[in-house]
Amino acid sequence: MQNTEATARPAAARERLLAAAVTAFAAKGFHGTTTRDISVAAGMSPAALYVHYRSKEELLYQISRDGHERTLAQLKAAAAASDDPVQQLTGMVRGFIVSHAQGHTSARIVNYDLAALAPEHLTDIQAIRRAIDDEVRAVIRAGVASGAFRTDNINLTATALLSLGIDIARWYRDDGAWQPDEIAEHYCAFALRMVGAG
Repeated sequence: MQNTEATARPAAARERLLAAAVTAFAAKGFHGTTTRDISVAAGMSPAALYVHYRSKEELLYQISRDGHERTLAQLKAAAAASDDPVQQLTGMVRGFIVSHAQGHTSARIVNYDLAALAPEHLTDIQAIRRAIDDEVRAVIRAGVASGAFRTDNINLTATALLSLGIDIARWYRDDGAWQPDEIAEHYCAFALRMVGAG
């Protein structure tokens, strides 16, 4: 019991710091945020941050890695849920849109602060982003091969679909006129038109 609690405390502290970093980066931008801003928002002393993370850049990297890995897992799950490219693509788009709307604050940081990452961290994130692209391209390619989709540029179509979803993080607001599920349904229809379905 004590070992479990001892393990849980550092994990909880790391999560608090990540949540505080998301809030601070969203409010002040990565470069305008200090490690003190983050530690105070997490209810910790400034020195406590360095027990868990070497720098605010490492916090940004962890936020970015977590977000990209969740996205990749969601796309893989949608692809595995059906053998029908139409169902696969709409599952991918629905999950991608809902997650980017519901998590718009962290998604905005994940997608628009990449230039602040250290070169080795950026390389790592870019590899995950390529894997994300590959998942969407594979479904579109399968749809074209089966005759379900008609597009003469699979790569560009996949990039356009992902860009639509990513941009939601820029403009979506919790008090806005549209709910995530409503937006997702419209974007699924857009996606099917873009790939020439039906």
